[in-house]
Amino acid sequence: MSDVTVTTIEDLTLDASGLIPVIAQDADNGEVLMFAWMNRESLQRTLDEGRMVYWSRSRQELWRKGDTSGHTQTWTEIRYDCDADVLLAKIRQEGAACHTGERSCFFRTLPGSSSAV
Repeated sequence: MSDVTVTTIEDLTLDASGLIPVIAQDADNGEVLMFAWMNRESLQRTLDEGRMVYWSRSRQELWRKGDTSGHTQTWTEIRYDCDADVLLAKIRQEGAACHTGERSCFFRTLPGSSSAV
């Protein structure tokens, strides 16, 4: 069982590519809006700027959410899990979080996974 205490971002556990997964969650209603990656530089910029800055694996560059779309994310709190290898960012979303224009990237349901309540 792990229980890691983080005192600086250097204490976070990154993968072999120097990245850590981050889940963006609506700070007001708890809706999961998106999943992305960060490196230490993008996390430090996020902390410094108050806006979410991610690492684009496909473009191999920093990606400040909303710079091109106007759909910005400001964080209210950033948490880490018990192993310090996943982040949860509680954010305030302006506009859509998903590049498709949907509020959340998780707008589809996997066939056979829904249950009637």
